[in-house]
Amino acid sequence: MFPSTSRDTGREPWADDPSTGPSGPARGSPPAPPTGPAEEGDRPERKGPRRLRKGGPGRRPDDESDEEPEEEVPPVPVRRPLALTVAGFAALLGVGLVLGAQTSGPGHRLPFAAIIFGVQLLFVLAWTMAMRPPALLVVALVSAATAAIADVAAVRSDIAGLAPLGYAAAAGLLLAVLGQLVRRVDRVRVTDSLGGTLLIVVGVVAFATLIVLSRIPKGTQAITVCLTAAGVALLVARLTDAVAPWPRLAPQVPRGAAGVVVGAMLGTLTSAVLGSYLVGFTPTSAALVGVVSAATAVLADLAVGYAEAGRLMAGEPPTMWVARHMQGPLGGFALAAPAAYAMCVLFL
Repeated sequence: MFPSTSRDTGREPWADDPSTGPSGPARGSPPAPPTGPAEEGDRPERKGPRRLRKGGPGRRPDDESDEEPEEEVPPVPVRRPLALTVAGFAALLGVGLVLGAQTSGPGHRLPFAAIIFGVQLLFVLAWTMAMRPPALLVVALVSAATAAIADVAAVRSDIAGLAPLGYAAAAGLLLAVLGQLVRRVDRVRVTDSLGGTLLIVVGVVAFATLIVLSRIPKGTQAITVCLTAAGVALLVARLTDAVAPWPRLAPQVPRGAAGVVVGAMLGTLTSAVLGSYLVGFTPTSAALVGVVSAATAVLADLAVGYAEAGRLMAGEPPTMWVARHMQGPLGGFALAAPAAYAMCVLFL
């Protein structure tokens, strides 16, 4: 016997009804391609073949219009007469300091102190005009007074040491900062210019270490070796920049790496030659103290060039022409002076 119910019993009546739902494509035939506009999120149609580019994925011609061309910074030209002038100033400064050290002796240190004070005034003029700290006149006057106090302390102190110079530097920095805090206009820039004020005050005190060094046994010979190495390094570096400023260290800085390296090497060689003639030195010991002085001098001179380029790129107006180009050699000798003292005390 067959069951009384049909096999279609229990099935949904609308499953086979074509009128109650959307009709799908016929079985076995592919769906029709869309003819309407592309929906949001669909990838746009390629307008051309991808082109390979160096160092990155391929791109289409329509992508080129979206990228802005990179601006190429033209390198600053190296002016040969200026490089020769700065080289001559560095040579004259080194000769003056070395000859002044030869005039120093027990009970006869005032001539050397007078030469040091003149160099300190040049340092204050160049660096205040270049750094332009708040209350510029106050900072310049305080720095000059600090230089005079440091020189007197270096000459008149009972024991040749750096403690009086440290006290003078701390007092000068405090007075310079207080002078900047007096005016409300300058008070806003005190925090930003604290580093520049510190460099000016400490720089003038650094020259006074040469007076202290002249009171130490072998100090005058150490001054001769170290400052000669620094002067030769600065001279050769600037002369090399005038002839072959290559390779350029930065497009905005008119200096080359060859001058820095060759200057430090020839400065060290000169100190080694002097060491074979000076009493208390050997070529090895003279080369040791000379390489430190020569390297510190050329690196300080190079750092001044980077600082000046940074100020110009920041939109600050250029400083006085003479002060701007005196700043490098003065900064080099200011850093070489305490380096000479440290090498003399530690290794000689």
